[in-house]
Amino acid sequence: MVVSGTPVGATEAHAAGLVDAVFEGGLTTHAVNFAREIARKGGPFTPVRDRNEGLKETDLAAFDAEAADLARKARGLEAPIACALSVRNAVMLPFDAALAAERALFVKLVASDQSRAQRHVFFAEREAAKLPGKDIVKRRIARVGVIGAGTMGGGIAMAFANGGYPVTMLETSHEALQRGLATIDKNYSVSVTRGSLTADAKRERLALFKGSTDYADLADCDLIVEAVFEDMAVKKEVFGKLEAVAKPGAILATNTSYLDINEIAASTSRPQDVLGLHFFSPANVMKLLEIVRADKTAPDALATVVDLARRIGKVAVVVGVCHGFVGNRMLAARGSESEALLLEGATPSQIDQAFTDFGWPMGPFQMGDLAGLDIGWRNRKARGLSAVIADTLCEQGRFGQKTGWGFYLYENGSRTPAPDPEVEVLIRDKAAERGIAPRAISAEEIIERTLYPLINEGAKILEEGIAARASDIDVVWVNGYGFPVGKGGPLFWAGLEGPARLIERLEYWHQRTGKDVFKPAPLLKRMAETGSWEAGG
Repeated sequence: MVVSGTPVGATEAHAAGLVDAVFEGGLTTHAVNFAREIARKGGPFTPVRDRNEGLKETDLAAFDAEAADLARKARGLEAPIACALSVRNAVMLPFDAALAAERALFVKLVASDQSRAQRHVFFAEREAAKLPGKDIVKRRIARVGVIGAGTMGGGIAMAFANGGYPVTMLETSHEALQRGLATIDKNYSVSVTRGSLTADAKRERLALFKGSTDYADLADCDLIVEAVFEDMAVKKEVFGKLEAVAKPGAILATNTSYLDINEIAASTSRPQDVLGLHFFSPANVMKLLEIVRADKTAPDALATVVDLARRIGKVAVVVGVCHGFVGNRMLAARGSESEALLLEGATPSQIDQAFTDFGWPMGPFQMGDLAGLDIGWRNRKARGLSAVIADTLCEQGRFGQKTGWGFYLYENGSRTPAPDPEVEVLIRDKAAERGIAPRAISAEEIIERTLYPLINEGAKILEEGIAARASDIDVVWVNGYGFPVGKGGPLFWAGLEGPARLIERLEYWHQRTGKDVFKPAPLLKRMAETGSWEAGG
């Protein structure tokens, strides 16, 4: 309970012994009567600090095993470990000694960079949801339409249903629609099995879904989100069909990860109703929602979806239009040196280890295998780009976990990555073809060549006005990409790392490689001089 910080209801607290009694209604009267009844029975009256029910039977070996498991899950965070230690002290030490130890731990933690970072993220999430114009009248959202019942479409539909909104799901064929609905049913069944959802709640949520293969059935929707193939021609075709059936004032949203939403909006006669809702997969689980404001998006449409995001439990960040918006544009900068690092001597597991040691839940190659290497492959081909190692793996049908091999091996359906000697041979062969002699690469170099460009791109995004605040960028990366919360997001961490050092190392790598991704952004240089990201206006 302490480590998670999850609120505990009255009934659960009573069952756990945290409170002595729970009453329905008339709390003051019940409390007085309860006290009188205890007094009538007579003592002894033991202060709570001296009560030890259940403590005599404490299994310290099991306790320490649970604490060790929490420490592993903490991924470098100090507070969860201190919480577990404080509970152990409460069992093992006299009350006053345990209280003093807890206070000492608190004083140390509250002054730490990790505490500052997490407080920064807490307030940044709330700031990100604020828009200018408090008196904007929001549009009414009673029913939501989702086009596409695949992985993204189904997840988006579940996100709205979980928030209590009726959803019309549209697919091109009855078969595809039934597959999508069956997957949703299966996902809810898993939640029931795990105990996070009751069978009754599952039935209630499934009752919110209506399937269709006819665009006319979207006519009563107040918000329609398309989640179809990431192709501009396909998106425009969908919006053309929507224009014919969507009612006046309906908000038309695209779930595109990269495409120009201004171009999509310009293909309709109602650009004021068009915006981006970039959900992160799995959409029913991931908290982040990038809300993309196009040039002609109406203020009331934007305010409506920001409020709606909160209602469905998402952390919303409003961003502007550019290729990849905030998150994926910075992700491209972070990954720009990944293949170069491989060719120069690093292995996928070494790079991933540097990331997990930093505090990420997984490294870039593990993440690529999990998401599917074919996704990036399609995007690169569409833009005329290439990645020699990843492209070769995809040409061999190695798409990651779903095919059993990618940068790693996943034998017998395992989700645990195992190093693949064939991939290491491929990397060395490709390096030899280019005349690159492998060398030892440190974890420090890996961080410099991946996370420093990430920060540099964030500074460019902020200077261009794609993001309104530096803290908005941190919210995107903590909630959408797994940037360690204990480091506060990339731009907060830049302040801890020291902008002068960042600039020095970026200039070093820019001189060595000639790559623009390392050329320090003007705003980063101003931040080094002023100590504020607001220096760029």
